[in-house]
Amino acid sequence: MSGLPDHVRLVIFDLDGVIYRGTQPVPGARELVDHLHAAGVAVRFATNNSMVARSGYVERLGAMGIATAVDEIVTSTSATVEHLRRHAPEVRSVLAIGAEGMRAELSEAGLEVSMASEVSSAVHDGGPLARGYDAVIVGLDPDADYWSLAVAMSAVAGGARLIATNADARYPTPSGFLPGAGAIVAALVTATGVTPEIIGKPSPAMFTAILDASGIGAAHAVVVGDNPDADVAGAHRAGVAAVLVLTGVADAAGAATLTGERRPEAVVADPDEVWARLAGRLS
Repeated sequence: MSGLPDHVRLVIFDLDGVIYRGTQPVPGARELVDHLHAAGVAVRFATNNSMVARSGYVERLGAMGIATAVDEIVTSTSATVEHLRRHAPEVRSVLAIGAEGMRAELSEAGLEVSMASEVSSAVHDGGPLARGYDAVIVGLDPDADYWSLAVAMSAVAGGARLIATNADARYPTPSGFLPGAGAIVAALVTATGVTPEIIGKPSPAMFTAILDASGIGAAHAVVVGDNPDADVAGAHRAGVAAVLVLTGVADAAGAATLTGERRPEAVVADPDEVWARLAGRLS
């Protein structure tokens, strides 16, 4: 990348650490989103979280005074749906490891969804390990157990594609980090020997899905994130410029040392500075 686009038509925001921190909005984030909406710029909010449906994020952001719509929210589950729609339309029946938000998103997309946690209960009653599925889709499921892994392993052995909504090793909570979806994915990779298709950041698939669905090319898009390893690297892998904002996990000292795909086109202190960098580039 040689710099920020001269004409920005799409801005993709990470959520936690950029738009809000925990339950509190980042100062200036609401105004930044309002400015972009008023300028006619397409706005998307992209999160690796697969547990919450998009409507849940609309409600969460609305409670913070940030107006958005379901079509502007992209979770790793909804990005997976878009990826399948464009690249594997033959996938209809899926075995899912994940939370209710994942089930809702997959079902609303018209997929035939079986939850591994429910299928696995039949195993204890002497039922078959798993029937045939087109794909196994894995997200974060705090209740995943050995038998959920077993039925997923069996489905992959039967020819199902193995798809990870994301491969985050850790999941942040107010009380500290817990194992993320990547921990479950790693167990299935070990058991099956199959390399999964990974959709969430830093894989480019999530950003590519956003670009495809919006009809806006990478040359006119910008990703705004706080994580060089996920947001910046993922953006660059999709050919999109990145702005690193220092309201989350990154600080100025660390940002100054970034190289390669982790080095953003711009480093800014806060949402106000994001607007200052983009305001003259909107078209």
